[in-house]
Amino acid sequence: MEKKNIDWGSIGFGYIPTDYRYVSNFKDGKWDEGGLTTDSTVTISECAGVLQYAQTCFEGLKAYTTADGRIVTFRPDLNADRMKDSCERLEMPVFPKEKFLEAVDEVVKANAGFVPPYGTGATLYIRPYMFGSDAVIGVKPANEYQFRMFATPVGPYFKGGVKPITIRVCDYDRAAAHGTGHIKAGLNYAMSLFPIMDAHRKGFDENMYLDSATRTYVEETGGANFLFVTKDGTVVTPLSDSILPSITRRSLMYVAEHYCGLKVEHRKVRFDEVKDFAECGLCGTAAVISPVGKINDHGNEICMPSGMTDMGPVLTKLRETLTGIQMGTIEAPEGWIREIKI
Repeated sequence: MEKKNIDWGSIGFGYIPTDYRYVSNFKDGKWDEGGLTTDSTVTISECAGVLQYAQTCFEGLKAYTTADGRIVTFRPDLNADRMKDSCERLEMPVFPKEKFLEAVDEVVKANAGFVPPYGTGATLYIRPYMFGSDAVIGVKPANEYQFRMFATPVGPYFKGGVKPITIRVCDYDRAAAHGTGHIKAGLNYAMSLFPIMDAHRKGFDENMYLDSATRTYVEETGGANFLFVTKDGTVVTPLSDSILPSITRRSLMYVAEHYCGLKVEHRKVRFDEVKDFAECGLCGTAAVISPVGKINDHGNEICMPSGMTDMGPVLTKLRETLTGIQMGTIEAPEGWIREIKI
């Protein structure tokens, strides 16, 4: 399929409407067949469960054009699994995994002209989401739901791309900042909007949240997991039951150990350790890895030894390896890549 006439190198991380999206409705205890539509509008009751009690969840994944011209997605089965966890936590009906994967295939195939060409640095972002759609006035789960999935081409998540960003240690309680918290998956980002906008107004790119109970251990940012690199090259990521189980983080830790031959540690990370790390990065579907140059702890700046001006060598290697797997220039582990047949 011919690519759309878009200046792929200049787009940011924003919404650009594409031609098709997927819709399926849950009513009378079952999902309908679902299918593609060109209608981008959503019509629901003024008393819909999503509007009254925020009964909604979402996922995020990407489609890529590989070096040899194929269109692929990266580990979409894990997104289906994580959305299942979110639905169960929010008393919502689970959208079947196979139907989820079929919907991804259909949406990407129908919008193949919007998948950015290889080498542009842009990708097709896919957003599956679900919400309570029927009228609910008492505090209880909705009876009807809608599952939707749209796609939009995007550029880098952070404006600087892979240039180092500055973050701050956030005073806001992490549990309050994320509503019910990331018990199994991303449940509620709305409560994190005030802290992140407050950070932006004060000149920071992101927040570093510490654990709510003791404010001793590093948790995550508003929308990404942390990766640290010790001075001896060990890759460390925080262990916590309350942070988002990032697919990108899991993939990077596997890449670090099995492709790059690095030692990896998934453990509790004390905040007082951070000053001793050589590199720090934020990882997620949108950002892949973004390097952190400075961490501001109430006026005290922690400057990372490697990564003040550019991404450090270990994080660079991890990013290049993972994107190489996604783009087809490096052989992927079995099951990581799902090709879309156009």
